[in-house]
Amino acid sequence: MVLAALCLALCAGCGSRRSELRFGSGGTGGNYYAYANALGQLLEDQSDKLRVDVKATTGSAANLRLLSENFLQLGIAQSDTLLDAANGDGVFAGQPLKGYSAVAGLFMEECQLVVAADSDIYSVSDLYGKRVSLGEEDSGVVRNAEEILRSGSLTPELVEANYLSFTDSAAALKNGELDAFFCTASAPTTAVAELARECDIRVISLDEQSIEGLMRLYPCYTRCVIPAGTYQGQDEDVTTVGVKAVLVASDELPAATVSNLLETLFDNADQMQYSTGANARPDLEFAAQNIPIAFHSGAEQFYAARNIDTGDGA
Repeated sequence: MVLAALCLALCAGCGSRRSELRFGSGGTGGNYYAYANALGQLLEDQSDKLRVDVKATTGSAANLRLLSENFLQLGIAQSDTLLDAANGDGVFAGQPLKGYSAVAGLFMEECQLVVAADSDIYSVSDLYGKRVSLGEEDSGVVRNAEEILRSGSLTPELVEANYLSFTDSAAALKNGELDAFFCTASAPTTAVAELARECDIRVISLDEQSIEGLMRLYPCYTRCVIPAGTYQGQDEDVTTVGVKAVLVASDELPAATVSNLLETLFDNADQMQYSTGANARPDLEFAAQNIPIAFHSGAEQFYAARNIDTGDGA
């Protein structure tokens, strides 16, 4: 029933044609890609009238640009990148984006700094002069990497900066072509987990001063702990910062479509948790809290019907 209503809202009067949602994700080794495919498959499984076309992209910034240009109807983006895009800051300096709104906070993404187990890198400041991947260009990871570098009194110019996807970064570290790489994604992250099974790695903890400074300067950061055992060979907790992954939708999508999509997501929370990992179980309170942009009207309707406060939504 829910998916039938979603399809009708998407494609009123389209007859027997399948309606389509273009869904911007991220690189194939990250959580966005896995989550978008799991959600897309869930929606398709419940209706033969809907097709979800998951697009592999470079990540948050690219997804927001593509949403603002009406190339995508759905996308996932980091909360800090959403804030920058709304305010015209960072990579969006002087060019704020419009045309989309928030649907739900999905899960926390930990900022991970990965090195080989036998590396002499034990802190951010040890990255000086090293070969470091800061993430794929036009991704939110690059912003996080640059801010974390600054917490260690470094800049991209003081390291040998590379701009690689998670998968390519992991391969380069394994092959000795990189000394470290940054990865902002929910742990365990596929690319990092696969690397840990192939060779010995370490994930670097941030020091307390850096964590406090990052949280003070950048309001979207939250203190996070990656528990021991998350990755093969990880014997200790890793303390870092993280941001929230947020599902966003084009303002062109009807309110009923977004509301019905959310109903499908939360009615199938167990399946989404199984498909995407324990840290990605849909949660109503988490979905509505600390979102830096306004909610889509369909999302507002969905949360209001369940007495969930969305706050200011900006």
